[in-house]
Amino acid sequence: MANPFVHVELNTPDPAKAKHFYAQLFNWKFAEMPNPAAPDGSYTMIEVGAGTGGGIMKQVPGGPLGWLPYVEVDDIHAVTQKAESLGAKVMKDVTEVLGMGWFSFIQDPTGAMLGLWKSK
Repeated sequence: MANPFVHVELNTPDPAKAKHFYAQLFNWKFAEMPNPAAPDGSYTMIEVGAGTGGGIMKQVPGGPLGWLPYVEVDDIHAVTQKAESLGAKVMKDVTEVLGMGWFSFIQDPTGAMLGLWKSK
């Protein structure tokens, strides 16, 4: 399938509380890593084993709250611009995640948020 969902990220005001909840609910394991762009400087990878993984981070002030799915794209700049030309609002322009890839956030014409991802 072209452009699969590749990552799901939880933006929350209380990452510790969310990790405690999901560890108990699903027995998920977590790996902490630095993220200078996050409000608290950290990012938590969700190690789910098989299937699409994800992450948990502290919600950026004014940023979206909740789960955000990411779709893999071949050309992050072109797809972000195409989404905008089709009526989406670019909420976060293309941004590099050092050593990993690039992402952007769009809000589709119906108001739904979606992350776009290009691996390095």
